[in-house]
Amino acid sequence: MDTTYYDHGTAAERWERARMFFDAKDYTAAARTLGGLVEEVPEQTGPRLLLARAYYHSAQLRRAEAELRVIVERDPVEHYARLMLGRTLERQGRHEEAESHLRIASALAGDFEQL
Repeated sequence: MDTTYYDHGTAAERWERARMFFDAKDYTAAARTLGGLVEEVPEQTGPRLLLARAYYHSAQLRRAEAELRVIVERDPVEHYARLMLGRTLERQGRHEEAESHLRIASALAGDFEQL
């Protein structure tokens, strides 16, 4: 069995390793570790959201967008994923598309404009 450092160990050990990479701002290594974990447990939001954040911070914006869209499709009221999706779209210069996600994220977080 040929394993690398990134996919070695239990799911819990890989989750901790990915979080350590992320906290150390090694977003590429975090993404490499999380990629296999997300494939293994695709129904869990936490690893997929951290993977999207690692992609975002390492300027892999299309990949971040893809992961965030999966989360939002499964859980439309996940406000942080909506916020990140909006920011990811903005960073790609897709401001009009980002606007609706940012408004929804704001409403879900309870940030209503004062009248």
